[in-house]
Amino acid sequence: MADRPRRIVIAITGATGAVYGVRLLQTLRALNAQGPRIETHLVISDAAVLTLHEETGMARREVEALADVVHKSHNVGATIASGSYQTDAMVIAPCSMKTLAAVAHGLSDNLIARAADVVLKERRRLILMVRETPFNLAHLRNMTAVTEMGGIVFPPLPSFYHKPQTIDDIVDHTVARVIDLLGIELAGAPRWNGLNG
Repeated sequence: MADRPRRIVIAITGATGAVYGVRLLQTLRALNAQGPRIETHLVISDAAVLTLHEETGMARREVEALADVVHKSHNVGATIASGSYQTDAMVIAPCSMKTLAAVAHGLSDNLIARAADVVLKERRRLILMVRETPFNLAHLRNMTAVTEMGGIVFPPLPSFYHKPQTIDDIVDHTVARVIDLLGIELAGAPRWNGLNG
């Protein structure tokens, strides 16, 4: 592992919250420029292309340019579809309920679901930034199933103790929490320092 960069797979699905995947890519790229060797592998679903354009104004090629390696979502023969290809973690940001269900039930019908299945079976870290509200019973059961398999369900819920002033502040703090879960140091991330009093 010391001879290769840390490989992080990032998948963007069609759920609302495409900015989380984009900001995660941007932040990891900036971190990479500062020292740690991080190699990002990106998969964008077909539905995510629409959401990216609608919510961020970005085209697929602009988002793909933020990653080191890009895989097509239908290419189940990609490197990240095999456990023998060493990766360190995967983040699905955002994670649609369709993708959550596919992961929970082992339905490797596209590269996102297959790569997530590989991460789970190899006992690597999988983080699902699930986006839906309210949850129905199927959603809750699928989240429980993924958690029981070792995945981390991370709905991108904002915190307010750091007194965010903009939507960017909220997005950045949430992404910083995900980067914490990846075991990567992010200088300047807002932290809770306890109550005064």
